[in-house]
Amino acid sequence: MSNRNSFVGQVGAKAAYRLFMLLGVLVRAVPRGVSNSVAHRIGDFAFSVLRIRRALVEGNLALSFPDKQQKETRRMARQVYRNQAENFIEVLRIPLVKNREDAKRLITIDAGDFLRLTRDRGKGAVLVSAHFGNWELLGLCVGMLISPLTIIVKRLRNREIDLKINEWRSLRGNRMVHTHNSLREGLRTLKSGGILAILADQSDPEETFFAPFLGRTTSVVLGPAFFALKAEVPLFLGVSYRTGKGRYTVEMKEIPTDGLTTAKEDVEELARRYTKELEAYIYRYPEEWFWLHNRWKRTRPGDVDPMSVKAG
Repeated sequence: MSNRNSFVGQVGAKAAYRLFMLLGVLVRAVPRGVSNSVAHRIGDFAFSVLRIRRALVEGNLALSFPDKQQKETRRMARQVYRNQAENFIEVLRIPLVKNREDAKRLITIDAGDFLRLTRDRGKGAVLVSAHFGNWELLGLCVGMLISPLTIIVKRLRNREIDLKINEWRSLRGNRMVHTHNSLREGLRTLKSGGILAILADQSDPEETFFAPFLGRTTSVVLGPAFFALKAEVPLFLGVSYRTGKGRYTVEMKEIPTDGLTTAKEDVEELARRYTKELEAYIYRYPEEWFWLHNRWKRTRPGDVDPMSVKAG
């Protein structure tokens, strides 16, 4: 039975990869406005008909925005699905972003002190980001317009799709590092003056540090804080958000590290700081965050998550 299940799984994975590649060909054959319009319809279908994780999304929105009426959180939830469908379509269009002019047509970057403290001084930096706005375009375009990034990534379940997406991510100079090599490669990047990018907003079963996030306590990723303090480089939060007509703005904000060391309590303090800054962006642009992830599935021992009580 196990061999049969393995065979079926392999066939399914190959079929998914072929479908993924076919969709890519179709999406890249039409104007971006058309593909994004189709993405919105896909998002509406996933929200209204398939109802993929809809209870989770609406429940977490209601808990994070207790002052909002159900009608408003439902509107926000629908837009979340549209935005994520649009993000998927944009991944398929990555090969079309071939030069700096293509990148500038998609994104405006407000780099602030990022250029002064990194590229102009030849100093490394940690860029912590999140599944917010269009994180794939953020990484691609920052790498093209400012400086190539070394990006820590997790493997996708579908091996062939994982390889293809990482191939696209690396087309314009960025370098991908998988999590199992991240410690050595991350420090090497920073010490050589490179920029290390990390998505740090999802629940991590290996983390034991918990902090408030959107009104509830949950595990917080410490990796970006550790890298910045260990390598003694600045740390920036970088996020993208939609500004209309298919364009995005990327904002980069330095997170203060003055007086902090690699001591456990200092690493945790820095993690609190970038988590709080990310939280502020989510409150400001709630539809941009990836609410389909069960962010609060891990709570501190003894805590009770309101969603689990509601489900029960």
